[in-house]
Amino acid sequence: MTQNDTGSDTLFTKTELKFFKHCLGLAEEALKAGDQPFGSILVNKENEIIAEARNRINEKNVLAHPEIELAEWAMNNLSLEERLQTIMYTTGEHCPMCAGAHGWSQIGGLYYLSSAAQLEEWLKEFGVEAAPIVNLRKELRNSVYA
Repeated sequence: MTQNDTGSDTLFTKTELKFFKHCLGLAEEALKAGDQPFGSILVNKENEIIAEARNRINEKNVLAHPEIELAEWAMNNLSLEERLQTIMYTTGEHCPMCAGAHGWSQIGGLYYLSSAAQLEEWLKEFGVEAAPIVNLRKELRNSVYA
């Protein structure tokens, strides 16, 4: 928890909130396109947004999650050193597939707005069928392969 400019406690800094608002805008775009509302961005060490993606499973296939698109983008456009210094901001906690892509691409940090447990509850409330996977809580870690 950090303190904001007024001295009150908040979970996120102004910069982090700016990045999450950008992710929410991408999620809204996905929703308006008839997709599930997920959006993600990559932020470099200078706090610049360097890539963005939204859910596109209706356009492509069920694997078209924004986190996977960004992991692939990072592998194709950033050095290992740059990837390790990059942070992914996203609207929801990674599913196992996206966690794998994040880990294998060796992107640095991950900040998300809602947990997988929250999403499961919301889907139940809205009568939406759950995904055919089980979300297991596991910490991502960076590793360098020799």
